[in-house]
Amino acid sequence: MITGFDYGTSNCAMGVFNPDHQDVELVELDQGKAFMPSTLYALHRDLICEQAAQGISNPTIKQDFIQSRSAQLQKSRIARHEEGFAPDEQVLYFGRDAFEEYLALPNEGYFVKSPKSFLGASGLRQVSIHFFEDIVTAMMMGVKNRAEHKLKQEITHTVIGRPVNFQGLNAEKSNQQALEILSHAAKRAGFKYVEFLFEPIAAGLNFEASLTENKTVLVVDVGGGTTDCAMVRMGPNHKNKSDRQQDFIGHSGERIGGNDLDVQLSGKYLMPLFGMKSKLKNGLQMPIQPFWDAARTNDVGAQAVFNEQRTGMHLQQLLRDTTEPEVLKRFIKMRNNKQNHHVVRNAEQAKILLSDDETTCVDLSYIESGLICDITRSEFADAIARPLEKMTNLMQDAIDQAGCQPNLIYVTGGSAQSPVIRKAIGKKLGNISVLDGDHFGSVAAGLTVWANQIFA
Repeated sequence: MITGFDYGTSNCAMGVFNPDHQDVELVELDQGKAFMPSTLYALHRDLICEQAAQGISNPTIKQDFIQSRSAQLQKSRIARHEEGFAPDEQVLYFGRDAFEEYLALPNEGYFVKSPKSFLGASGLRQVSIHFFEDIVTAMMMGVKNRAEHKLKQEITHTVIGRPVNFQGLNAEKSNQQALEILSHAAKRAGFKYVEFLFEPIAAGLNFEASLTENKTVLVVDVGGGTTDCAMVRMGPNHKNKSDRQQDFIGHSGERIGGNDLDVQLSGKYLMPLFGMKSKLKNGLQMPIQPFWDAARTNDVGAQAVFNEQRTGMHLQQLLRDTTEPEVLKRFIKMRNNKQNHHVVRNAEQAKILLSDDETTCVDLSYIESGLICDITRSEFADAIARPLEKMTNLMQDAIDQAGCQPNLIYVTGGSAQSPVIRKAIGKKLGNISVLDGDHFGSVAAGLTVWANQIFA
């Protein structure tokens, strides 16, 4: 069976083409919903490799994997024995199940959100690359198994979405590393034929089906991890072409997305509740780096530093030096309980609510009874000003490459729903019509259209 697979930073989705209705249907993946949050929770970190190995069905691929992971698989066996997990006991959770396990037991297992945002990171050792491959493999297996269970068919062919650039630094090398990880993971998950397509182009293909006349369209995909833009000639004269290279006349992309907005909102308005703006007894300001490291849950380096022993020792010194020890104790408690993902998720939920409401209240009572924070839409706009400017600059870059103005702007991606972003687009690009797509499903639908076109 042929599918389009949006392995997204925030959500995963998979589409199939319905020949009877000549349209795309998204597959239910998670508790009756088509969108599965890109999250994984393991009862023990070392068991992820074991679960990936067990899920590989191709004997040759499985044997190669086992040989390349012999040391890690030994750690898996030790972890299973020491923790007393039964052979058939569930040890990995995905999507909403992963969130539920993490929120219930944040400091017991290993939780990762948005692993796609780690792909392409520079300076990684081979063991770290293997670990990310195993996480992605396990998640892809989870999505594929759920889709096959729902469809009652084996999925063999897929087109997977990719951003224009996975990371901002050393883009070519970064993209190569990320695509290798995704390719290895997809083959281990059981996909026999795998192709990739730029995510903004996929979103554009989905939109093109509705056009009755030719247009030059700026497609803007504000994803969880990246913002990607493409200037595309589309419409009735273009959509049935097998080669669309000449229709894609400009593109840009950078690792700046919805997750970065969550980080900024968390850092500006939630972290002060944990002592970020406190003063020390010598009159100096509290060092802010530990607080930003806590908020940057999409940065593998920041998370490594945040969880280091020396960070804990540094915080204990600051506890002796601060003028507000009780406030900093909240931060230390949050760190010890591994609740920084929960705090950033609160910021994400606030961002979503502020698309419709002028004010929202963030409830942090899981940290301390009665701890709340009111945030307004204008405060949200202030918090995200810098990443938002980078996003609108990417839009202008794609237009400049094309050498012409778009007839309209098509926006997709969860964060693109925000009135703050829509206002910034108008201010940057002027009076051009802005149309909304399916903010969560357009990329998966476009990938499915292309998969059906090249594989069917």
